[in-house]
Amino acid sequence: MSLQARIRMARRHAGLTQTALALAVGVQRSAVSHWESPQGKNPRMAHLREIATTTGTQFEWLATGRGPMTLGLEVAQYSVAAADALLVDDPLEMRLLLAFRDAPSRGRMALVELVEELAHQRLGRSRAARTSKPS
Repeated sequence: MSLQARIRMARRHAGLTQTALALAVGVQRSAVSHWESPQGKNPRMAHLREIATTTGTQFEWLATGRGPMTLGLEVAQYSVAAADALLVDDPLEMRLLLAFRDAPSRGRMALVELVEELAHQRLGRSRAARTSKPS
Protein backbone atom coordinates (compact mmCIF):
# COMPACT_ATOMS: atom_id res chain seq x y z
CA MET A 1 0.00 0.00 0.00
CA SER A 2 1.38 3.41 -0.95
CA LEU A 3 1.97 6.28 1.43
CA GLN A 4 -0.82 8.18 -0.30
CA ALA A 5 -3.27 5.32 0.35
CA ARG A 6 -2.18 5.06 4.00
CA ILE A 7 -2.76 8.78 4.53
CA ARG A 8 -6.24 8.50 3.04
CA MET A 9 -6.98 5.39 5.12
CA ALA A 10 -5.75 7.06 8.32
CA ARG A 11 -7.84 10.16 7.65
CA ARG A 12 -10.96 8.15 6.95
CA HIS A 13 -10.35 5.89 9.96
CA ALA A 14 -10.27 9.03 12.13
CA GLY A 15 -13.50 10.26 10.52
CA LEU A 16 -11.89 13.43 9.20
CA THR A 17 -12.48 15.37 6.02
CA GLN A 18 -9.52 16.63 4.02
CA THR A 19 -10.34 20.10 5.31
CA ALA A 20 -10.37 18.98 8.95
CA LEU A 21 -7.04 17.16 8.58
CA ALA A 22 -5.54 20.18 6.83
CA LEU A 23 -6.61 22.47 9.69
CA ALA A 24 -5.17 20.07 12.28
CA VAL A 25 -1.85 19.74 10.45
CA GLY A 26 -1.62 23.43 9.57
CA VAL A 27 -1.73 23.20 5.77
CA GLN A 28 -4.17 24.02 2.97
CA ARG A 29 -6.80 21.43 2.02
CA SER A 30 -5.14 21.15 -1.38
CA ALA A 31 -1.98 19.83 0.32
CA VAL A 32 -3.95 16.95 1.82
CA SER A 33 -5.48 16.31 -1.59
CA HIS A 34 -1.98 16.16 -3.12
CA TRP A 35 -0.77 13.81 -0.36
CA GLU A 36 -3.66 11.43 -1.09
CA SER A 37 -3.41 11.57 -4.87
CA PRO A 38 -1.89 8.43 -6.48
CA GLN A 39 0.88 10.50 -8.10
CA GLY A 40 0.84 13.02 -5.26
CA LYS A 41 3.66 14.60 -3.35
CA ASN A 42 4.89 13.21 -0.05
CA PRO A 43 4.39 15.35 3.05
CA ARG A 44 7.34 16.66 5.03
CA MET A 45 8.31 14.55 8.04
CA ALA A 46 6.85 17.11 10.47
CA HIS A 47 3.53 16.97 8.63
CA LEU A 48 3.61 13.18 8.57
CA ARG A 49 4.09 13.21 12.33
CA GLU A 50 1.11 15.56 12.72
CA ILE A 51 -1.02 13.34 10.48
CA ALA A 52 -0.19 10.31 12.62
CA THR A 53 -0.95 12.18 15.84
CA THR A 54 -4.17 13.70 14.52
CA THR A 55 -5.49 10.43 13.08
CA GLY A 56 -4.38 8.23 15.99
CA THR A 57 -2.24 6.01 13.80
CA GLN A 58 1.26 4.78 14.42
CA PHE A 59 3.94 6.89 12.80
CA GLU A 60 5.87 3.82 11.60
CA TRP A 61 2.80 2.36 9.90
CA LEU A 62 1.95 5.66 8.28
CA ALA A 63 5.49 6.28 7.05
CA THR A 64 6.45 2.75 5.99
CA GLY A 65 3.41 0.48 6.11
CA ARG A 66 5.07 -1.73 8.74
CA GLY A 67 3.44 -2.67 12.01
CA PRO A 68 -0.13 -2.21 13.12
CA MET A 69 -2.07 0.84 12.02
CA THR A 70 -3.04 1.80 15.57
CA LEU A 71 -1.78 0.99 19.04
CA GLY A 72 -3.94 -0.76 21.58
CA LEU A 73 -5.23 1.60 24.28
CA GLU A 74 -3.01 0.13 27.01
CA VAL A 75 0.14 0.39 24.91
CA ALA A 76 -0.72 3.90 23.72
CA GLN A 77 -1.03 5.16 27.30
CA TYR A 78 2.52 4.12 28.16
CA SER A 79 4.34 4.80 24.91
CA VAL A 80 6.22 7.89 23.83
CA ALA A 81 6.26 8.57 20.12
CA ALA A 82 9.86 8.44 18.89
CA ALA A 83 9.10 11.26 16.46
CA ASP A 84 8.18 13.52 19.40
CA ALA A 85 11.07 12.52 21.67
CA LEU A 86 13.39 15.48 22.06
CA LEU A 87 16.45 15.06 24.18
CA VAL A 88 17.01 18.77 24.64
CA ASP A 89 16.90 20.37 28.09
CA ASP A 90 18.27 23.82 27.29
CA PRO A 91 15.54 26.27 26.16
CA LEU A 92 17.95 28.15 23.87
CA GLU A 93 19.08 24.93 22.24
CA MET A 94 15.41 24.02 21.74
CA ARG A 95 14.76 27.39 20.04
CA LEU A 96 17.71 26.83 17.75
CA LEU A 97 16.57 23.31 16.90
CA LEU A 98 13.00 24.43 16.17
CA ALA A 99 14.25 27.32 14.01
CA PHE A 100 16.45 24.90 12.07
CA ARG A 101 13.55 22.50 11.53
CA ASP A 102 11.24 25.31 10.38
CA ALA A 103 13.81 26.69 7.94
CA PRO A 104 13.51 25.74 4.28
CA SER A 105 16.00 23.10 3.11
CA ARG A 106 18.04 25.69 1.22
CA GLY A 107 18.44 27.84 4.34
CA ARG A 108 19.55 25.13 6.72
CA MET A 109 23.17 25.04 5.60
CA ALA A 110 23.39 28.82 5.95
CA LEU A 111 22.07 28.54 9.52
CA VAL A 112 24.63 25.88 10.42
CA GLU A 113 27.47 27.90 8.91
CA LEU A 114 26.33 31.05 10.72
CA VAL A 115 26.23 29.31 14.10
CA GLU A 116 29.61 27.68 13.45
CA GLU A 117 31.13 31.05 12.54
CA LEU A 118 29.69 32.69 15.67
CA ALA A 119 31.08 29.86 17.80
CA HIS A 120 34.44 30.23 16.07
CA GLN A 121 34.56 33.95 16.82
CA ARG A 122 33.58 33.40 20.45
CA LEU A 123 35.78 30.38 21.18
CA GLY A 124 38.62 30.91 18.72
CA ARG A 125 38.35 27.37 17.39
CA SER A 126 38.38 26.55 13.71
CA ARG A 127 35.52 24.75 12.03
CA ALA A 128 37.89 22.01 10.86
CA ALA A 129 38.95 21.26 14.45
CA ARG A 130 35.32 20.59 15.44
CA THR A 131 34.37 18.52 12.42
CA SER A 132 37.45 16.32 12.20
CA LYS A 133 37.45 13.02 14.09
CA PRO A 134 40.17 12.32 16.65
CA SER A 135 42.80 9.81 15.54
